[in-house]
Amino acid sequence: MTMVSEPLQSQFVDPGDLPVGDASLLAVVAGRRECARGVVELVLESVDGVDLPAWEPGAHIDLVLEDDLIRQYSLCGDPLDRRSYRVAVLLEPEGRGGSRRIHEQLSVGSRIEVRGPRNHFPLHQSPRYLFIAGGIGVTPMLPMVGAAERAGADWRLVYGGRSEETMAYLDELGALGDRVTFWPADSKGLIDLEKFLGTPAEGTLVYSCGPEPLLAAVEARCASWPAGALNLERFSAVEIDTSADTGFDVELRQTGTTLHVNEDQTILEVVTGAGVYVSTSCTEGTCGSCETPILEGRAEHRDVVLSPEEQEEGKTMMICVSRAACPKLVLDL
Repeated sequence: MTMVSEPLQSQFVDPGDLPVGDASLLAVVAGRRECARGVVELVLESVDGVDLPAWEPGAHIDLVLEDDLIRQYSLCGDPLDRRSYRVAVLLEPEGRGGSRRIHEQLSVGSRIEVRGPRNHFPLHQSPRYLFIAGGIGVTPMLPMVGAAERAGADWRLVYGGRSEETMAYLDELGALGDRVTFWPADSKGLIDLEKFLGTPAEGTLVYSCGPEPLLAAVEARCASWPAGALNLERFSAVEIDTSADTGFDVELRQTGTTLHVNEDQTILEVVTGAGVYVSTSCTEGTCGSCETPILEGRAEHRDVVLSPEEQEEGKTMMICVSRAACPKLVLDL
């Protein structure tokens, strides 16, 4: 069984208003508060007061902290509000420094470059939804729940975290009633996924975002569900065995150049080394910035952005991590 659905867009904006490409603007921090232990919420507005680019539930923006320090955060406000963006940032002491910079240096009045929005986690039309969030993975679920409510869909959210003190937006979600189930691990243990996912539910879409152990467990429980029912957003790249990697050629159709990618190089490294500009951010296959159309050839997909169906379709690839599954790729660069 395969579930086919369309993005749930029409209730928010005209699709023609959605940004195309790598939109960039200068924003100011108009609001800041701690919404859980270790989680800071930022409200961003355009410095010149104009409406911000439209977005749909599941979208994220890039915060450009420095030229080489760019981080992605899910938009968790109201898509109907074109005056501001809302993001929530979890402090990760063992991370690469982005969240620490935000927590320590961004305050009300700070200016920051914002890129996007982009959406690789769109909410599709369905009569029923089951949302499963872990920790800061609740952020994309907030506008999704709002969209499902507006559409008159039947929905339920299961929200887990280490403890109530670390779980953001408890009051906001608690106001939605008993369709939201809170699952703090310190008092209830791990989310009982068998209870919620043990029996496949025809016509229900499952959306999940959170740490990798949760997503892996959700993915395993949904193996018997209809194809396309499960939609995941991952924070981190998957581990790939690169020991068998080999070289291949890449033709850049727009420039007419053919380049060779060695076994220890990425397409992104080779292409940018040849002077071709490619929008990039994470370089780990998690953000979608470097998504590139494939004109000829087959890719070996190593990203966590494209769905299995999109990877099988083979129309685009993330050139920061994915490679060729053939001797030569032709890309629209």
